[in-house]
Amino acid sequence: MTALTSVLLPALLAAAAAAASPPSSLGGDAARGAAIYERCQACHSLERNRTGPRHCGLFGRPAGAVVGFRGYSAALRNSGIVWGAASLDRFLADPLGTVPGTRMGYAGVKDPQERTDLIAFLAAASACKD
Repeated sequence: MTALTSVLLPALLAAAAAAASPPSSLGGDAARGAAIYERCQACHSLERNRTGPRHCGLFGRPAGAVVGFRGYSAALRNSGIVWGAASLDRFLADPLGTVPGTRMGYAGVKDPQERTDLIAFLAAASACKD
């Protein structure tokens, strides 16, 4: 490893992790977010794939990358999105507008506070057990 790589690589990894992590000033209420997440459970689960992919381990994961889930659209797989608070906020507000061609047919969570609460819940519940 060159000296430049040994300096730049850790800095780039730290910057990527910081960008994908939920900010401490998120301001959402995870308990309210859990109630909002019930709407998502028609297709999603925290721990297992259903019609949609599982949501554990969501923060910092590239879109379209859950191992074993085969229902992703090419549009989502190729979107370049890495899930974090900002990318989730954009996507949840307007899934079809954010990623044209996504298979997620849900109209979105229009209320900004509901999105903030839902994102806080997903951040708190993010780690997978396996």
